Amino acid sequence: MASELLQIVLLAATIAFALGATGLRNLLYASLSLGGMAVCLGVLYWTLYAPYVGLFQLLIYGGAVVVLFVSVIMYIRSEGNE
Repeated sequence: MASELLQIVLLAATIAFALGATGLRNLLYASLSLGGMAVCLGVLYWTLYAPYVGLFQLLIYGGAVVVLFVSVIMYIRSEGNE
């Protein structure tokens, strides 16, 4: 019962982050919302007994891709101010 409740909460958080990633006008907040969605999906995979998929989701999308997006956004904003 507790794991089912955790999965429902993670699914709701994933949907909320996905809506934030597609609906927010600020690119920084949208990319951070994409990172939150990737982390929630990774934990959701882990609770569904797919630890390798969850680990890859956390490392590749939650870590590398979001860090790349945030660094590009910050680089573009710093060039625009000069």
